[in-house]
Amino acid sequence: MFKKVTLTLAGMLVAGSALAAGTPYHDGTATVVEPSDSRNPLGEVISGLDFRKDMIRDMQADEFENPGMLTVEYGEGIWDQVDGSKGLSLAQVWEECSGVAADVAGAVYPRYHDGAGKVLTLEQQINYCRETAMGAKTYKWEKADMLGMTAYIRYLANGSPINVDVDGPANATFQKGEALFYERVGQLDMSCAHCHEDNYGNYIRADMLSQGHINGFPTYRVKWNGIGSTHRRFRGCNDNIRATKLPYGHEDYVALELYIAWRGNGLTVETPAVRQ
Repeated sequence: MFKKVTLTLAGMLVAGSALAAGTPYHDGTATVVEPSDSRNPLGEVISGLDFRKDMIRDMQADEFENPGMLTVEYGEGIWDQVDGSKGLSLAQVWEECSGVAADVAGAVYPRYHDGAGKVLTLEQQINYCRETAMGAKTYKWEKADMLGMTAYIRYLANGSPINVDVDGPANATFQKGEALFYERVGQLDMSCAHCHEDNYGNYIRADMLSQGHINGFPTYRVKWNGIGSTHRRFRGCNDNIRATKLPYGHEDYVALELYIAWRGNGLTVETPAVRQ
């Protein structure tokens, strides 16, 4: 059964690749970054933006038209908001608590944090600071406050190159994420690599597969009619291949996010990205 379903998907990919494709990737104008680390299996590193058609790219480029900017502006509004028993805002505690400047943070997460003793995503770092430095309640993962704060912090780093560190104490998590990227799961018996390494540039139905980079997250998706986190996208991929979805913030998703972010090192931050 698995072979039959996988072959059907492969047929859709082959058939889709013959469709006309007006994207920078196919017309040769995509921005290609050479991997800075010899461990990166990609010979070329290309943002998901270069696999999109004109309408989506134009919408992302224009901050007045980009619907994700509403979430960024909401995050900016609560960045200086005092909260918790210590009477402090995230803006006041961020750098000391996280160990990285706010205008750099969007380019370096997920990141190992000494105080937590593990790799943290940006969402987890925000909640760590709220709990420990502000005495405040944590944000819920996919709700307005968390999406606003992550979008705003990522936006502050727009144009900066992704520079995720996977060595030292982060390496065990990185290796786990790499294994998960290539692990076949779900009823379709597929891995992340089947789409985003083996078939990027091909169409699956009406959507051109990208390399799966996350330099634009949180991302506004037309399908969602809103902005969503990387882990929401992971859960959507699990749904697509009929695999079990994990909870937001699950250690497997954290490891996978670290590995995928590292694959995109050298791309620039472009939050909030727009996708269909």
